Amino acid sequence: MADGEGRPASRGATPVPVAPHEELDTEFQAEFEEELDHHHLWHRDGQRHQFGGDSPLLPPRLAPWVRYVPRAHPAGVVLGTAFGLISLTPSLIPRDYLFQGLATGISGALGYALGVAIAWLLARTARWTDVTDRVHRAQPVWLTPGAWVVLVLTAAVSLLGILLAGAAWQRQVAGLMGLEQPTTDGWLRAGPVALVVAGVLVGFGRGVRWLAARVADLLRRRVHLPRRVAAIAGTLLALLLVVAVIDTVVVRTGLRVADSVFGAANDQPYPGVVAPTSPLRSGSPASLVRWETIGREGQSFVTGGRPPGELATASGRPPLAPIRAYAGLLSAPGPTERAALAVAELERTGAFDRAVLAVVTTTGTGWIDAPSADALELVWGGDTAIVATQYSYLPSWLSFVVDRTRAEAEGRALFDAVHARVDRMPPDRRPRLLVFGESLGSQGSEAAFTSLEDARTQSDGVLWVGPPHSNPLHSALTARRDPGSRAILPVVDGGREVRFGSTAADLARPPAPWDAPRVVYLQHASDPVVWWSPTLLWSRPAWLTEPPGPDVSPTMDWYPVVTFWQVTIDLTNSLSVPDGDGHVYRGSVLDGWLALGTPPGWTHADTTRVGGILGG
Repeated sequence: MADGEGRPASRGATPVPVAPHEELDTEFQAEFEEELDHHHLWHRDGQRHQFGGDSPLLPPRLAPWVRYVPRAHPAGVVLGTAFGLISLTPSLIPRDYLFQGLATGISGALGYALGVAIAWLLARTARWTDVTDRVHRAQPVWLTPGAWVVLVLTAAVSLLGILLAGAAWQRQVAGLMGLEQPTTDGWLRAGPVALVVAGVLVGFGRGVRWLAARVADLLRRRVHLPRRVAAIAGTLLALLLVVAVIDTVVVRTGLRVADSVFGAANDQPYPGVVAPTSPLRSGSPASLVRWETIGREGQSFVTGGRPPGELATASGRPPLAPIRAYAGLLSAPGPTERAALAVAELERTGAFDRAVLAVVTTTGTGWIDAPSADALELVWGGDTAIVATQYSYLPSWLSFVVDRTRAEAEGRALFDAVHARVDRMPPDRRPRLLVFGESLGSQGSEAAFTSLEDARTQSDGVLWVGPPHSNPLHSALTARRDPGSRAILPVVDGGREVRFGSTAADLARPPAPWDAPRVVYLQHASDPVVWWSPTLLWSRPAWLTEPPGPDVSPTMDWYPVVTFWQVTIDLTNSLSVPDGDGHVYRGSVLDGWLALGTPPGWTHADTTRVGGILGG
């Protein structure tokens, strides 16, 4: 089509007759005009001016090269740059340049997509179209390419400036946690990584758009659908095709590979771990549970523990050999069967005659943090029994996505089975029944109870560590905290039944009666597992409206979409920080156990002695 064709005649001019065979297809014309708008083409005085290969402002030698440069939408560039810059602000966990580049690239690509979507919607409103038409008619010919140059330079300078500021912010966060602080030179590498990630994601989005356009064109030509109907149908079909391919090829293949890899790892014991000989441990020759069915994390648990000398030193009395019962994923076909097998192991070992019986819901791989079990056994001098079952061999982050219901079913089945057996005993002969769960295990453990009152009625104490934000009971309690208390350290009903914190000092507040049975939630202000939620996409959380915790940067703030991806990236680094920060609670568990109850005559000196043994 030559320049000037398809334009409306000027006011007062006589329309030129057009032969029937030369009439323009109105749908084709509308589509062509939309393409012109997308590629930033304008018609003025019969000339076409474009910031591209045919721009009159570009030297002849440069024009052929510019023709192959992918054109970007200005609204997408503006909002994508803004999102990318905001993502460089600090979050909960220190990030190295690689993870920062990933977070910035994802945020920038999402901002670009959002900017394009907003511009597309505005372009279809009459008032906005009228405004943009007036602006286009008023602006000089040279303004469009000039504006692009200014926009690109502004984005580049802003990125460099915020990268320099981001290096200082990351040093601040690392300093709060006692970590090695990044150098500015090393941190600047996040910029190229972010550009590559954003480019790949935007390119993928454009590929989906190209596919949608091709499908729409096919529907118009073959099915004879109207242009707008074909465009909508083409977009939906393209999205469904992409989702199906991702689900079939990427997700399912990835899960099969993960299942194979982690399943093989589950079958291989850790180096140096051999089957126990004590009849008080599952997997021993006297056990009802075969050693090879327990899984590597269960094998590590049943062979672990402190030597008798340390148990005696910690408790100040002759120790007993602790009981550790465990049923692996392959030990029985389902949660109910594994729970029954675990109870049979408790019966066999005499666990119901011990002073303390702890029911543990494991993390995704079946893991139980060694200090959690050791601390309880040290406090009680080995007069304990700990029982757990395995429901998966996938890592917790993957189990959270695909096995969350398994964790809940496992936690419910195990506690119900153990509680039913304890409930048949005379009240004066029952062991102290404690409940424990860490991370995803706390969510599985919570599922055994309908409410806080139910947990306190059926147990003698509950310790939940690093609870995910998706834990329903934890979320409900935090939401109904007393006025004036913070989300990171909520006080519920004056601290009478449940308390939150990460230290003994936290659990001692408020200075009011704390009735038994007690419930304890251990949580850090910097733990992304506790604070991550999909609502971070669109809603400012309560924990970012209040003074931050001691290990959280005071410059952290909430931004739509961006903060969600920042905290999501933080999840992958939550265990790479020192004890007492992030998702690492090894030094805090002792305080949690002691808050639930202690042996008679326990003193502060005993606490110090046990803490020294655990720390050593």
